[in-house]
Amino acid sequence: MTFATQSHPNPSASIQSAYIELHFPAQGHTWCADQNYRLLGAMAKEHPSLHQLEGLAINTISGIPDKQGKIQLTEASRLSLRCPSESLLTVLPLAGKTLKIGADSISLGYPEVRPLRPVSELKARLVAIKHPSGNFNEVTPDWFLGACDRQLKALGIDAPVGIPANEDGEPDRKTLKIKGKTVVGYSVVVANLLPEQSLILQTRGIGGKRRMGCGYFVPYYLNIGE
Repeated sequence: MTFATQSHPNPSASIQSAYIELHFPAQGHTWCADQNYRLLGAMAKEHPSLHQLEGLAINTISGIPDKQGKIQLTEASRLSLRCPSESLLTVLPLAGKTLKIGADSISLGYPEVRPLRPVSELKARLVAIKHPSGNFNEVTPDWFLGACDRQLKALGIDAPVGIPANEDGEPDRKTLKIKGKTVVGYSVVVANLLPEQSLILQTRGIGGKRRMGCGYFVPYYLNIGE
């Protein structure tokens, strides 16, 4: 006699198939270092439907900083973004576009499309969490780590979170300019993640401004641009 059995889908596999990551080669010479807000505008100018795309997250384009407000693009420079798998055809028309910020421009090649991978240790170049007072001077490392921990737990993630040190041995503080206002945050590392937790963090992120390069978590060992 044969009995019917109920299958239980793997939550990690479900999350993994729901989102994709696209890596567009970014070809050019120099690019603006403080690019996050203006990068979104440059993309939307060439592809307006991105403004309405739910679940979109955009990573900062990496390069070699000249310490004078520019980065030198390299063969490894990429425009990387994440979106729901069902939005692939909405995002693909970015290929072949030229993005401009002031006198700088990049040409986007055809992307490599990848599924998200569960990795136990993830890093975000910048996580931005607004202090209730609205005063960015109140965004101290201790307050910030507490805020990160609360947001992680709200996602069902109980894992160690920390701020890596910069070249001076201080907590790696970052800033972002948006319409003349300064947004303050820090680089963040989250460790000891279970596979499902890793995928949730990559798709949901923590903090705000995910369309502006914030809260975009990648495997810790990758060079994500400083």
